[in-house]
Amino acid sequence: MQLDALYQEIILDHYRSPHHAGLTDPYDVEVHHVNPSCGDEVTLRVELAGDKVTAVTHESVGCSISQAATSVMTDLVIGKPVAEGMATYEKFLELMQGRGTVEPDEEVLEDGVAFAGVAQFPARVKCALLGWSAWRDATAQALAKSAPTSTEGVTHA
Repeated sequence: MQLDALYQEIILDHYRSPHHAGLTDPYDVEVHHVNPSCGDEVTLRVELAGDKVTAVTHESVGCSISQAATSVMTDLVIGKPVAEGMATYEKFLELMQGRGTVEPDEEVLEDGVAFAGVAQFPARVKCALLGWSAWRDATAQALAKSAPTSTEGVTHA
């Protein structure tokens, strides 16, 4: 089997049976992102425990690329520290912006390497990044919500 065919099969598998699909409770933040150029949409919920991603669930409509990339993203970030998830996002972003010239790191991206061919089609890159962008946004909001305010822990005499 050719590598491109294998990658296509990985994308189709995630599209047909998306991981962590369906919005669940509890969650810290919910976001809704839309790709206006093609109409893809994702609603994503994130739950953190300190700096660890404990849950990411989603409902999405759109092309196979956007839905599969969101499914892969959930696998790559759940159970990991936020910093590691963000580093994985950066690797995926680098792959998508490389226009097919970046060699994907399979140890970091796992099934995400299947999107290497997508990077050659600029119009589809936004599709692949939609779920990742939603996750980054939701995670930043969740971290901001849980950050101590400047008066927490201060006692007044």
